[in-house]
Amino acid sequence: MRVNAPAAWKGGESEAMDSNKAISFRSRTENVGRLSCRKRTLLLPQMSPITPHLFAAAFRAFGIQATIMDTYKGLELGLQYTSGKECYPCQVTTGDILHHLREEQKRLGPAFNAEDYVCLMPDSDGPCRFGMYNKYQRIVLDSLPELKGVKIISPTTRDAYSLDGMIDPGHAQDLRKALYLSVVVADILERVLWRTRPYETEPGMADHFIGRSMHAMTSVFETYAGRMEFGKILDRLAETVEGAKATVNRSVPRKPLVGIVGEMYLRTHVHANQDLIRVLERYGAEVLDASFSEFVNYISYEGLRATKRDFRLALKQLRLRTMIASLRRLLDFGGDLFYKEFSQRKTYRRVRSVIDLAEDHKVAHLDEVLTEEDVFSFDVPTEACLSVAAILDYARSGYNGVVNVYPFTCLPSMTTSAIAKPLMQRRGVPYLDVPCDSSVQPGREAAIRTFMYQAQQHFKRNGRKMF
Repeated sequence: MRVNAPAAWKGGESEAMDSNKAISFRSRTENVGRLSCRKRTLLLPQMSPITPHLFAAAFRAFGIQATIMDTYKGLELGLQYTSGKECYPCQVTTGDILHHLREEQKRLGPAFNAEDYVCLMPDSDGPCRFGMYNKYQRIVLDSLPELKGVKIISPTTRDAYSLDGMIDPGHAQDLRKALYLSVVVADILERVLWRTRPYETEPGMADHFIGRSMHAMTSVFETYAGRMEFGKILDRLAETVEGAKATVNRSVPRKPLVGIVGEMYLRTHVHANQDLIRVLERYGAEVLDASFSEFVNYISYEGLRATKRDFRLALKQLRLRTMIASLRRLLDFGGDLFYKEFSQRKTYRRVRSVIDLAEDHKVAHLDEVLTEEDVFSFDVPTEACLSVAAILDYARSGYNGVVNVYPFTCLPSMTTSAIAKPLMQRRGVPYLDVPCDSSVQPGREAAIRTFMYQAQQHFKRNGRKMF
């Protein structure tokens, strides 16, 4: 990474260097965190093709000017300002931020003001390195004088991504509910696409339909989310899903069903994973990717589990204040998880009455799967517990193959691979690891073809799960 050189360590300059260090440290604490979105442009990373658009629409419904950054156009910048030891998503999102801001500088010229922008880059606990992205990106922005004024908004998993401090207190909970609904609706639109595209009447028909539907739902969220008229959003969603059935050629026989798990960003970012789902479809698969909602629900579920542990420990030690604090957090996390699961079930029920669509995993069910299989545990709180459990559930449910997508060197995903690969081999279920970085791997498509041949054979012998 290119940074401004600090003052040399000699003589009277040491004091200046200490001063620079203090300023730099304050930047990590004052310019990263829960900062107000008001009167600033909120820059959102583009992870999947649909979710960011509905997410941004929900923000705009509450008066926050949210815009989605172009993605993958700044990859060279991302690679230039990283060392190669970071997660691949860190390189992609760093490049997206720098590219977008440089384009804004070109567009606005002297009118460009870095103080007018805030980037959204959430936080999380380790051992996943995702929690370090915002800190690293803060260092990069601080190294560029013209971009030092850009702030980074970083809601955290420690309180299930509360929006306190980011928006007026009276609207924080309503916005949070609207954002969650936008995630669930985006998940459903993506599942409709994956359900219909392998059987479409004409090539490109499903993509075109979902593209139009996404833009229509964006307008619906901008109109109704701020008024909390979620029923009207669901009405429009049901109409949209009904229309998807017209894209399907019902004479095409069902195909092998392949489940995707892995690191959340890479398995949904079509550029970074080299459009993996479409490649699998090209070789004869119907694909189901794990949802973004699953991860959001997991954050609340894990917060509830951790708080229960804290309460039990405080009870054993008879620490009354800690018990009371834990009870309050139990109510917060429990209520949050209850609302999310209720909202998700209600939305899926609405669309499943129209089209045969896969339901989402319930996190508690995945926890039960790991407990029964006794091969991993939710006590190791990374996305590995979700991926391992989902792989086992796919195998139990009659999927014909499983793909694990992850950044090269990702610890949770390599843990998943080490556990799942021998388990799937023993169960006779085809399994494929797809590590990703900025390179194009020459043998990747051959590996996918081989995997899909195995999935086809599994399908012929065992059939498949039907929705």
